[in-house]
Parts: sequence; C-alpha cells; structure tokens
Amino acid sequence: MIAAYAIIALVAIQRLAELPYATRNTRRLLTQGGVEAGRGHYPLFIILHAGWLIAIALALPPNPPIYWAALGAYVVLEILRVWVLVTLGPYWTTRIITLPDTPLIETGPYRYIRHPNYWIVIGEVALLPLVFDEVAVAVIFSALNGALLFWRIRIENAALAARRAHRPPPDAFATPG
Repeated sequence: MIAAYAIIALVAIQRLAELPYATRNTRRLLTQGGVEAGRGHYPLFIILHAGWLIAIALALPPNPPIYWAALGAYVVLEILRVWVLVTLGPYWTTRIITLPDTPLIETGPYRYIRHPNYWIVIGEVALLPLVFDEVAVAVIFSALNGALLFWRIRIENAALAARRAHRPPPDAFATPG
C-alpha cells in the first residue's frame, strides 16, 4: 500500500513541480505578444488531472498489486515527456499560447508527430491506473481525457493554422547549386 501511494505522490509532485515552469513561460510569452486560446476549457483539465490522481488513490484495494510492466511503460512515457519539455523549452506551457510570428517547433518529437505531449498524456492517463489493476479508472478517465483533448486539439490547431500557413517551403533555405 505504501509503495502505491508513493508512486501516486511522485506523479502528483511531478505535475505540481511543472506548474511554476509553465506559469513562468506563459507570463513571458504573453508579455512578448503571445495570444492565449481556449482559456475556458483550461480549468476542466485541472479538475480532470486532479480527479484522476484522487480516483487512483481512492480505488486502491488494501493490498494493491503493482504491475511492473505498466509502471515501466509509464516511466518511458515520462522520459518522452521530458523530451517534449526540453524541445519546447521556453515555449512549453500547460495552456495554448501562440506567438503569431514565431516559427513552429519542428525538432525533437515534433519532427515525427503533431501534439506529442497529448499522445504522452493519453498514455499516462491510461497506464497509471493499470499499474494498480484499476481498469475502470483507466477507462473512465481515458474517455474523459480523450473528449477534452479532442476539444483542445481543435482549438490549438485553429490557433496555429496561420503560423502553419506561413511556413517557408522545406527547401527555401537551400543554397543554389
């Protein structure tokens, strides 16, 4: 039981530790002319993620199993999460902030897929409850998270559309042969 609560506490601490970094980046981006989109749905993510951790803790049986393969997969997702944070650097926030004339990040995981952080969060929300064999929590919160992410990705794509449209063609910086 102690190990299960320790794992949940570590995840909560990680999430809380990210908030000052995200807040600092958000403030800086806004002072540089950044525009926030989707402000109205943001509190729902806070409620969802807090509720997810609380539900996991409340659903723990007296002697919860720990499925190490699921925990290992979760740790891999955390490594990928760090890759996203490092790639975005000062542009990483928990909100949708766009700087109109700033090029989009196309390095790191963004070289391969759009919205890699959201894919990671999908995995996190599903996997952490499965570490403790909480299938119902995984299914319920995955569905709720999926609905919110569907909404958020539509908002984010709309906010980034103008920046994507003004991207130079891939060979624009090639030197003439």
